[in-house]
Amino acid sequence: MENKVEKHYLMRSGWLRAAILGANDGILSTASIIIGVAAASDVRDPIVLAGVAGLVAGALSMAAGEYVSVSSQTDIENADREREVSELAEMPEAELAELAMIYQNRGLEKELALKVAEQLTAHNALEAHLRDELGINEMTRAKPLTAALASGGAFIFGGILPVLAALVIPVPKMIYLQYALAMLFLIILGTVAAKAGGSNIAKAVIRITFWGTVAMGITAYIGYLFDVNMA
Repeated sequence: MENKVEKHYLMRSGWLRAAILGANDGILSTASIIIGVAAASDVRDPIVLAGVAGLVAGALSMAAGEYVSVSSQTDIENADREREVSELAEMPEAELAELAMIYQNRGLEKELALKVAEQLTAHNALEAHLRDELGINEMTRAKPLTAALASGGAFIFGGILPVLAALVIPVPKMIYLQYALAMLFLIILGTVAAKAGGSNIAKAVIRITFWGTVAMGITAYIGYLFDVNMA
Protein backbone atom coordinates (compact mmCIF):
# COMPACT_ATOMS: atom_id res chain seq x y z
CA MET A 1 0.00 0.00 0.00
CA GLU A 2 1.37 3.38 -1.04
CA ASN A 3 1.95 5.83 1.79
CA LYS A 4 -0.05 9.03 1.48
CA VAL A 5 1.84 12.25 2.11
CA GLU A 6 -0.32 14.57 4.15
CA LYS A 7 -0.40 18.26 3.34
CA HIS A 8 -0.35 20.59 6.32
CA TYR A 9 -0.75 24.36 6.10
CA LEU A 10 0.51 25.33 9.57
CA MET A 11 4.15 25.36 8.48
CA ARG A 12 3.27 28.11 6.02
CA SER A 13 1.53 30.26 8.59
CA GLY A 14 4.46 32.58 9.46
CA TRP A 15 5.63 33.71 6.05
CA LEU A 16 2.16 33.37 4.49
CA ARG A 17 0.58 35.69 7.04
CA ALA A 18 3.30 38.31 6.55
CA ALA A 19 3.23 38.04 2.75
CA ILE A 20 -0.55 38.24 2.43
CA LEU A 21 -0.76 41.09 4.92
CA GLY A 22 1.98 42.97 3.06
CA ALA A 23 0.49 42.49 -0.42
CA ASN A 24 -3.00 43.34 0.78
CA ASP A 25 -1.77 46.52 2.49
CA GLY A 26 0.33 47.40 -0.55
CA ILE A 27 -2.65 47.27 -2.89
CA LEU A 28 -5.10 48.85 -0.49
CA SER A 29 -2.91 51.59 0.98
CA THR A 30 -1.38 52.71 -2.30
CA ALA A 31 -4.66 52.59 -4.24
CA SER A 32 -6.41 54.48 -1.44
CA ILE A 33 -3.75 57.21 -1.44
CA ILE A 34 -3.96 57.54 -5.22
CA ILE A 35 -7.77 57.67 -5.12
CA GLY A 36 -7.73 60.24 -2.34
CA VAL A 37 -5.31 62.53 -4.18
CA ALA A 38 -7.11 61.98 -7.50
CA ALA A 39 -10.33 63.15 -5.85
CA ALA A 40 -8.61 66.43 -4.94
CA SER A 41 -6.62 67.02 -8.13
CA ASP A 42 -6.99 66.77 -11.90
CA VAL A 43 -3.23 66.65 -12.51
CA ARG A 44 -1.38 63.33 -12.92
CA ASP A 45 2.00 64.27 -11.37
CA PRO A 46 0.87 64.75 -7.75
CA ILE A 47 -1.24 61.60 -8.00
CA VAL A 48 1.69 59.45 -9.12
CA LEU A 49 4.06 61.12 -6.66
CA ALA A 50 1.69 60.42 -3.78
CA GLY A 51 1.42 56.78 -4.88
CA VAL A 52 5.20 56.31 -5.08
CA ALA A 53 5.73 58.00 -1.70
CA GLY A 54 3.05 55.83 -0.13
CA LEU A 55 4.60 52.73 -1.70
CA VAL A 56 8.10 53.40 -0.37
CA ALA A 57 7.01 54.55 3.07
CA GLY A 58 4.53 51.70 3.41
CA ALA A 59 7.01 49.00 2.44
CA LEU A 60 9.63 50.26 4.90
CA SER A 61 7.02 50.63 7.63
CA MET A 62 5.62 47.14 7.07
CA ALA A 63 9.07 45.53 7.09
CA ALA A 64 10.23 47.41 10.18
CA GLY A 65 6.98 46.82 12.05
CA GLU A 66 6.96 43.12 11.23
CA TYR A 67 10.60 42.74 12.27
CA VAL A 68 10.05 44.48 15.61
CA SER A 69 6.85 42.56 16.30
CA VAL A 70 8.25 39.12 15.47
CA SER A 71 11.52 39.93 17.27
CA SER A 72 9.52 40.59 20.43
CA GLN A 73 7.92 37.18 20.03
CA THR A 74 11.36 35.65 19.52
CA ASP A 75 12.62 37.30 22.71
CA ILE A 76 9.72 35.77 24.64
CA GLU A 77 10.39 32.33 23.14
CA ASN A 78 14.09 32.56 23.99
CA ALA A 79 13.31 33.62 27.56
CA ASP A 80 10.96 30.65 27.96
CA ARG A 81 13.60 28.35 26.49
CA GLU A 82 16.22 29.55 28.99
CA ARG A 83 13.75 29.16 31.84
CA GLU A 84 13.02 25.57 30.78
CA VAL A 85 16.74 24.75 30.55
CA SER A 86 17.23 26.07 34.08
CA GLU A 87 14.23 24.20 35.48
CA LEU A 88 15.26 20.92 33.83
CA ALA A 89 18.71 21.24 35.39
CA GLU A 90 17.46 22.24 38.86
CA MET A 91 14.37 20.04 39.30
CA PRO A 92 14.21 17.27 36.67
CA GLU A 93 11.77 15.14 38.72
CA ALA A 94 9.24 17.96 38.97
CA GLU A 95 9.57 18.68 35.25
CA LEU A 96 9.04 15.01 34.45
CA ALA A 97 5.90 14.94 36.59
CA GLU A 98 4.68 18.13 34.90
CA LEU A 99 5.17 16.61 31.46
CA ALA A 100 3.38 13.42 32.50
CA MET A 101 0.45 15.48 33.82
CA ILE A 102 0.19 17.27 30.46
CA TYR A 103 -0.17 13.95 28.66
CA GLN A 104 -2.59 12.69 31.29
CA ASN A 105 -4.76 15.78 30.83
CA ARG A 106 -4.78 15.08 27.10
CA GLY A 107 -6.36 11.69 27.67
CA LEU A 108 -3.61 9.18 28.45
CA GLU A 109 -3.84 6.90 31.47
CA LYS A 110 -1.57 7.87 34.37
CA GLU A 111 0.89 5.01 33.89
CA LEU A 112 1.07 5.47 30.13
CA ALA A 113 1.44 9.24 30.48
CA LEU A 114 4.40 8.77 32.81
CA LYS A 115 5.98 6.22 30.47
CA VAL A 116 5.63 8.54 27.47
CA ALA A 117 7.06 11.44 29.50
CA GLU A 118 10.05 9.33 30.56
CA GLN A 119 10.79 8.20 27.01
CA LEU A 120 10.48 11.68 25.51
CA THR A 121 12.59 13.12 28.33
CA ALA A 122 15.28 10.54 27.63
CA HIS A 123 15.16 11.39 23.93
CA ASN A 124 15.15 15.20 24.25
CA ALA A 125 13.75 16.70 27.44
CA LEU A 126 13.99 20.33 26.34
CA GLU A 127 12.29 19.69 23.00
CA ALA A 128 9.46 17.82 24.71
CA HIS A 129 8.79 20.64 27.16
CA LEU A 130 9.05 23.38 24.55
CA ARG A 131 6.64 21.56 22.26
CA ASP A 132 4.11 20.10 24.68
CA GLU A 133 4.25 22.57 27.56
CA LEU A 134 4.85 25.86 25.72
CA GLY A 135 3.73 25.07 22.17
CA ILE A 136 7.07 26.07 20.60
CA ASN A 137 8.41 24.06 17.66
CA GLU A 138 10.29 24.62 14.41
CA MET A 139 7.11 25.03 12.33
CA THR A 140 5.71 27.83 14.45
CA ARG A 141 8.96 29.39 15.69
CA ALA A 142 9.17 33.15 15.09
CA LYS A 143 11.60 34.25 12.35
CA PRO A 144 11.89 38.07 12.33
CA LEU A 145 14.01 38.55 9.20
CA THR A 146 11.91 36.16 7.12
CA ALA A 147 8.71 37.85 8.23
CA ALA A 148 10.11 41.34 7.57
CA LEU A 149 11.36 40.50 4.08
CA ALA A 150 8.12 38.72 3.19
CA SER A 151 6.00 41.60 4.47
CA GLY A 152 8.03 44.43 2.90
CA GLY A 153 8.54 42.62 -0.39
CA ALA A 154 4.89 41.71 -0.64
CA PHE A 155 3.89 45.33 0.07
CA ILE A 156 6.05 46.49 -2.85
CA PHE A 157 4.59 43.79 -5.10
CA GLY A 158 1.05 44.80 -4.19
CA GLY A 159 1.63 48.55 -4.14
CA ILE A 160 3.44 48.76 -7.48
CA LEU A 161 0.29 47.67 -9.30
CA PRO A 162 -1.80 50.80 -8.49
CA VAL A 163 1.23 53.02 -9.16
CA LEU A 164 1.75 51.53 -12.62
CA ALA A 165 -1.96 51.89 -13.30
CA ALA A 166 -1.81 55.55 -12.26
CA LEU A 167 0.77 56.19 -14.99
CA VAL A 168 -1.58 55.16 -17.80
CA ILE A 169 -5.16 55.61 -16.56
CA PRO A 170 -6.83 58.80 -17.83
CA VAL A 171 -6.94 61.25 -14.92
CA PRO A 172 -10.71 61.94 -15.19
CA LYS A 173 -11.36 58.19 -14.78
CA MET A 174 -8.60 57.63 -12.22
CA ILE A 175 -10.84 57.10 -9.19
CA TYR A 176 -13.19 54.58 -10.77
CA LEU A 177 -10.60 52.57 -12.68
CA GLN A 178 -8.22 52.50 -9.70
CA TYR A 179 -11.04 51.15 -7.56
CA ALA A 180 -11.95 48.51 -10.17
CA LEU A 181 -8.35 47.41 -10.62
CA ALA A 182 -7.72 47.36 -6.87
CA MET A 183 -10.78 45.16 -6.40
CA LEU A 184 -9.51 42.82 -9.12
CA PHE A 185 -6.07 42.63 -7.50
CA LEU A 186 -7.60 42.05 -4.06
CA ILE A 187 -9.86 39.28 -5.36
CA ILE A 188 -6.89 37.53 -6.97
CA LEU A 189 -4.87 37.96 -3.78
CA GLY A 190 -7.71 36.65 -1.61
CA THR A 191 -8.10 33.60 -3.84
CA VAL A 192 -4.38 32.81 -3.84
CA ALA A 193 -4.17 33.31 -0.07
CA ALA A 194 -7.16 31.05 0.57
CA LYS A 195 -5.76 28.29 -1.64
CA ALA A 196 -2.29 28.54 -0.10
CA GLY A 197 -3.73 28.45 3.40
CA GLY A 198 -6.39 25.83 2.71
CA SER A 199 -9.25 28.12 3.77
CA ASN A 200 -12.61 29.08 2.23
CA ILE A 201 -12.09 31.14 -0.94
CA ALA A 202 -15.48 32.87 -0.91
CA LYS A 203 -15.05 34.10 2.66
CA ALA A 204 -11.54 35.40 1.95
CA VAL A 205 -12.67 37.27 -1.16
CA ILE A 206 -15.73 38.81 0.52
CA ARG A 207 -13.69 39.90 3.53
CA ILE A 208 -10.89 41.49 1.53
CA THR A 209 -13.16 43.28 -0.98
CA PHE A 210 -15.54 44.61 1.67
CA TRP A 211 -12.85 46.25 3.77
CA GLY A 212 -11.05 47.40 0.65
CA THR A 213 -14.17 49.19 -0.53
CA VAL A 214 -14.59 50.83 2.87
CA ALA A 215 -10.98 52.07 2.95
CA MET A 216 -10.97 53.44 -0.59
CA GLY A 217 -14.40 55.00 -0.16
CA ILE A 218 -13.31 56.90 2.94
CA THR A 219 -10.10 58.22 1.32
CA ALA A 220 -12.00 59.29 -1.79
CA TYR A 221 -14.46 61.21 0.38
CA ILE A 222 -11.61 62.92 2.21
CA GLY A 223 -10.12 63.88 -1.14
CA TYR A 224 -13.40 65.43 -2.23
CA LEU A 225 -13.52 67.43 1.01
CA PHE A 226 -10.16 68.96 0.08
CA ASP A 227 -10.94 69.37 -3.60
CA VAL A 228 -8.09 71.48 -4.98
CA ASN A 229 -7.30 72.16 -8.63
CA MET A 230 -3.51 71.94 -8.76
CA ALA A 231 -3.20 72.83 -12.45
